[in-house]
Amino acid sequence: MEHYLNHINAAIKKYWDSPALCNFGAETFTYGDIAKGIEKYHILFKECGIKKDDKIAICGRNSAQWGVAFLAAAAYDAVLVPLLPDFLPKSIVELTCFADCKMLIVDNDIYRGLERDDVLKAYEQQPGFLGVYNLMNMTPIVSFSDIFTQAAANLDEKFKVKFPNGVTVNDVDYSKSNDEMERLALISFTSGTSSSPKGVMLPVRSLSSNLRFGHEAIPANVGGHVLSILPLAHMFGMTFDFIYPLSVGSVIYVLPKKPTPARLLAALAEVKPYMFLTVPMVIEKVFKSKVIPMLSKPAMKVALSIPVLNKIILKGVRNKLVNVFGGNLKHGVIIGGAALNRDVENWMKKMKFPYLVGYGMTECGPIISYCDWRYFEPYSCGRLVRPLELRIDSTNAEKVLGEIQVKGDNVMLGYYKNEEATKAAFTKDGWLRTGDMGTFDKKENVYIKGRCKNMILSPSGQNVYPEEIESKLSDLPYVVEALAVGRKNAIIGLIVPNWDAIKADGLSAETYEKLVRDEIKKINEELPAYSRVNDIELRKDPFEKTPKQSIKRFMYQ
Repeated sequence: MEHYLNHINAAIKKYWDSPALCNFGAETFTYGDIAKGIEKYHILFKECGIKKDDKIAICGRNSAQWGVAFLAAAAYDAVLVPLLPDFLPKSIVELTCFADCKMLIVDNDIYRGLERDDVLKAYEQQPGFLGVYNLMNMTPIVSFSDIFTQAAANLDEKFKVKFPNGVTVNDVDYSKSNDEMERLALISFTSGTSSSPKGVMLPVRSLSSNLRFGHEAIPANVGGHVLSILPLAHMFGMTFDFIYPLSVGSVIYVLPKKPTPARLLAALAEVKPYMFLTVPMVIEKVFKSKVIPMLSKPAMKVALSIPVLNKIILKGVRNKLVNVFGGNLKHGVIIGGAALNRDVENWMKKMKFPYLVGYGMTECGPIISYCDWRYFEPYSCGRLVRPLELRIDSTNAEKVLGEIQVKGDNVMLGYYKNEEATKAAFTKDGWLRTGDMGTFDKKENVYIKGRCKNMILSPSGQNVYPEEIESKLSDLPYVVEALAVGRKNAIIGLIVPNWDAIKADGLSAETYEKLVRDEIKKINEELPAYSRVNDIELRKDPFEKTPKQSIKRFMYQ
């Protein structure tokens, strides 16, 4: 297995003049420009006295500059601490202190939040913390050390002295020894809370193993385009929207801020990505707002019941959808982060839309299972990524639900400064507990049925996994999202409807509630007695979400 930075090193030298990182609608960085940025950061790090394995935090919205800062710190052999930009300013400061970071590199939006909340003073008490640096224009923002002030001063002049003729291909050497696979590469915090934080410690082998998988599963596409909308600080986006495509000579377009639907569609049409990483919410919005209502009209249902027309209609819809995503989906739409709505997946399957659902977690950096969309088994999460090993903690992996447990190169070292959580994360014989319940068939397809911690214990002592109920609730008319929670020995369905659509169709809130309650009776007929929905709550506001758009379930128990 090759160190992941060796692939980046080779790509920079090979594709020097080619575009690499682009802020959509703004500037473009070539592979050579990345090298220049890396060298400039290295001068700063050296003059600051930063050493190998010192920790550097980066927090900012997706940008080409974020990518340059990440690679600079990685190539310097610093330990990266990428923080999600949705974390609260107080949490950003507390987590960088908890991780013993020497420096925080941020964009303008993050700094404004830190300054507004007046949380930077905490750094005055943090031993060894140097200062806050602006990744957008590579200038110091706040200094807590004379060393940092002096090192950041006149950086352009220092760069010119070292490289009077500019940085050339011959100056590039970020290659690393393959003997360093166990070295800590980065610490990824799984949430923005600073109480008992879980900082996932990923070694070089985890990033390298994930990159090896990318090279084996997704053929290189030199000059091909990738549109990155997932947070680069999250392992899914970092690994497969950034590290992998950059290592094979692709061009990465990043959307700096959370895209509106119109902006996203415009970007997809212009970029024409050869693969598109996303979360279920994006796909479900497209299908629930456009595709399913159209295909559910009475006349359309009649047409779809005729075999010849059925094929023609679904093929036409599929082609239009592919064009919506840029028309160049050689490797399809890759969905991860949460379960995909069953009704939406049924339609995707019927029209042979090029999609797949993968499975992973931060603790595996992230990949666990994946399958090319041409061979993807619907309702699964793809096939186990070898040489990772997987087992189901049950008497029969194919038929009896049990916790999914994994072992292999992808797996983390543990949680930073949290021995108790690390110990709890592994079995006595060294397998990582994923916390997900599922099954595993003979073809090595992984099927996830729910989360251990989401389990509802029914009054009769039965284990109820809410995801199956939630899938049925989400298929109800006008439902945007839904949760099933256990309260006082009862299962309650929390539903967020599309109130605007309900109003536009002339329905009152009372009429809609009656419609839902009638539908719940039908749903309950399909469920075991112990997992039936006892009551519902219709909500006005969407559920609170994590940065990766998972519902903060704990808030609604």
